[in-house]
Amino acid sequence: MANDPGDTREQGIEFGGLTADLEGESYPLSHEALLDRYGDHELGLGDDQVALREVLSPDLEQEYEDVESVRQAVFTMVSDDAVGREGYSDRGGSGSDGTDPSESESV
Repeated sequence: MANDPGDTREQGIEFGGLTADLEGESYPLSHEALLDRYGDHELGLGDDQVALREVLSPDLEQEYEDVESVRQAVFTMVSDDAVGREGYSDRGGSGSDGTDPSESESV
């Protein structure tokens, strides 16, 4: 199955139009400039919408080299609410203890 180019959700975070905006940005970009330009952009975290400035600490002294460095900062700073159900994986194939749930012990 091909990836949907309109899908901007990754690791439980819906980036929406922010991804396209960041891809058109000039780098390096200071943290202050990032928040000035994009701080009001909403990120989808589960059932909630949160402004980028609420996710990223305003007093970070960071410079972003590219889109990926901004995304990594968001992944690092976002709360566990974006992750969804703890211990859940849609990858299948193994239970939480690393065993395959389709295999059962013979008695």
